[in-house]
Amino acid sequence: MKTISILGSTGSIGTQTLEVVRHTGDFRVSALTAGSNIDLLEKQMREFQPALVGVMDPDKAEQLRQRTSDLNITVLSGMEGLLAAAAEPSADMVVTAVVGMIGIRPTLTAIESGKDIALANKETLVTAGHLVMQAAREKGVRIFPVDSEHSAIFQSLKREDHSKISRILLTASGGPFRGRTLEELADVKVEDALKHPNWSMGAKITIDSSTMVNKALEVIEAKWLFDVTFDEIEVVVQPQSIIHSMVEFVDGGIIAQLGTPDMKLPIQYALYEAERNVMPGDRLNFAALKQITFEAPDMDTFRGLALGYEAGRKGGSVPTVFNAANEWAVARFLDRKIGYLDIIRIIEDALSHHDRMDHPDLDTILAAEAETYSYLESRWNH
Repeated sequence: MKTISILGSTGSIGTQTLEVVRHTGDFRVSALTAGSNIDLLEKQMREFQPALVGVMDPDKAEQLRQRTSDLNITVLSGMEGLLAAAAEPSADMVVTAVVGMIGIRPTLTAIESGKDIALANKETLVTAGHLVMQAAREKGVRIFPVDSEHSAIFQSLKREDHSKISRILLTASGGPFRGRTLEELADVKVEDALKHPNWSMGAKITIDSSTMVNKALEVIEAKWLFDVTFDEIEVVVQPQSIIHSMVEFVDGGIIAQLGTPDMKLPIQYALYEAERNVMPGDRLNFAALKQITFEAPDMDTFRGLALGYEAGRKGGSVPTVFNAANEWAVARFLDRKIGYLDIIRIIEDALSHHDRMDHPDLDTILAAEAETYSYLESRWNH
């Protein structure tokens, strides 16, 4: 029986991972971590009986210790808990389902500990892809993508020669505001941006999907996962979210992965190390579907996608600033402190202010993040 550790077990990917564990009965859970949702985490602890648990909020961690004193489970707090869960000795695989750059250090720790990675934390590769992929190669660690798009590419490339890739066709739903103009987006409220037409995701990723910054992050992630150039990655809007992504090869042949919009499929595919297993759920009904449509992305209205391409091509520390500025801005938007269109304005401001650093190490990446936050606090937090 494979043993897994789940970083971010109370979030969307984490809870769905535990649904897969519950259904299959083929996995043991050795560690769980959460930010502050100790009510759900306590339920998970009592059901799955991990060896250790991490809670980012120290006060919440202490509350959880008291509430679970009848269990023989170690409860740690802060980054210490994340790193301990990432390196938990009995785990064969670490599911990195935390949101944001906080996932970099535990992902690198898991790799250094020789754990395979089920990667659902795109910010790790966006900001530190050069470090993560090199460490994985050196340690002989396998990275299984959990994002539906990257899993689709991964599935399409199985047993194919990666040197024969012509283009990666990264699909996007277009989000809830597809087809709208900038003028129509000016008065968007938080509730509007959280209504994704196809997927059920966490708040931050849902906002990112609405601005298409999420797709920009996925473009950068795909560059590192599949060792391609940005000129070889094309975003295609596919509003029904049926084709999850495609790969075109040098002979013009295209392989696509299709399915219902259900994250449990890529999660299960990663947990089983790219092998197929029975999974309950809806199946595609092509007669009812009738058609699948395609559009080019509107990079003028949804400038976040164009900015992501620019940041990725510049490389070095620039993708870190792109990501950090977006994280800062989305948090402020969710707190109703800025307007919807301010998200992209803030990213542009941070990028124009930053002096690029080449080949950044982990300390430089984290410093660039901190400097971006500090700059934005001084400019926009009023």
